[in-house]
Amino acid sequence: MAQRSHGGKAAKYNIFSYIEGVSFVETGERVRAARLRERLTQQEAAARLGVTQAYLSMLERGERAVTADVALRVVTVLGGDATFLPVSEAGFLDFKEALGALGYPGFRYLAGERVWNPAEFLLKALDEENLDARVTEALPWVVARYVGLDWRWLEAQVRLRDRQNRLAYVVSVALEGLRAQRKEKEVEVLRASLARLERGRLAVEDTLCKASLTEAERRWLRERWSEVARHWNLLTDLTVDQVDWSAV
Repeated sequence: MAQRSHGGKAAKYNIFSYIEGVSFVETGERVRAARLRERLTQQEAAARLGVTQAYLSMLERGERAVTADVALRVVTVLGGDATFLPVSEAGFLDFKEALGALGYPGFRYLAGERVWNPAEFLLKALDEENLDARVTEALPWVVARYVGLDWRWLEAQVRLRDRQNRLAYVVSVALEGLRAQRKEKEVEVLRASLARLERGRLAVEDTLCKASLTEAERRWLRERWSEVARHWNLLTDLTVDQVDWSAV
């Protein structure tokens, strides 16, 4: 995979969501945080991860890159956040199973064995022409639950696909939900993302993953557009009240 250096930073594309410019130290600190959360010594955690204690020590000190395999084990064995996971670029994705694996209450009973990086999940979902309504309703939950995902990567990818308005609307709904919960730190992260997405806002009308809308349905939605939906030129009636905010 490509690698460049930026002032001591290791810019890699096969670790933690292909985060560009994330240092080994920063990712190592996240591994250490996951270990401490489980109250494990380095030796105990190394045994669970299938690595040596010396190697784990180097990872935590930022002296070695965290490989995709180790990242997956940190998530599945140590309970690390799903934003650790590398982007697989795999084709097929069962959205309901993926939501269940990410912890979404409405589909937890369908959770598959594989956990997807939430940034990759959002990209694939937002790129769908027709998405199950229950999956669409869950998208703001994913944003709110995984505010720590790699926003720069996701924003760049949606722009390549002209899906930035869709992402911005979902982020707007998530922001409203988090504001109601008084999670100011998370709200600021989403505000920053919206500011960046605003610079690439599209003027063309779109739907929130519902291209099959009839002309009559489109007229109905235009007549009842919310201010935010109108701003992002999206035909949708998804509101904060439709989202299950539990487990955020």
